[in-house]
Amino acid sequence: MLANALPDPPAFYQLTYGYRLSRTDAVSLEAITWRYTAPLGIPYGSSKDAPEEEYPGSVRSFGVGVAYQHLIWRGFYTSVHALPLLQRYADEEGKHLQSGFQLFTTLRAGYQLQFRSDRWFLEPSVAATAWPINTNVPESFAARDRKWNKYFLFEPGLHFGWRF
Repeated sequence: MLANALPDPPAFYQLTYGYRLSRTDAVSLEAITWRYTAPLGIPYGSSKDAPEEEYPGSVRSFGVGVAYQHLIWRGFYTSVHALPLLQRYADEEGKHLQSGFQLFTTLRAGYQLQFRSDRWFLEPSVAATAWPINTNVPESFAARDRKWNKYFLFEPGLHFGWRF
């Protein structure tokens, strides 16, 4: 992920293995982990990177989810993702506070560009994410979360890959 090269990176890593059911449909398993230091629902704007919105520590999430992708027309696609995550909450020194669970869901729309005999692909996209289940959140983190939505709209994405 390109954001891993920025200051205070999210340490986001994703590995996806997919299986094409037909010319237009595919299912995937996604192993994902990332670290974040502020509520996920802060919209773009002045609060997005404001230090006063940060948690008193960080959250490390990791899980394996499923996705379904449908190619609509000439490279345009939609996909739906469900990702159960284990959450590890840490204080500002990195000391473990407690653990929780989150169900992270994504609706994505994008375009698939294919290269080199259709083996390589690039998928620019935009997504709407939501986390309808979020359990065992420390109160100091939950107080910050309550100020914001439990969804995020217009998240950009840029996936790339290789077909076996």
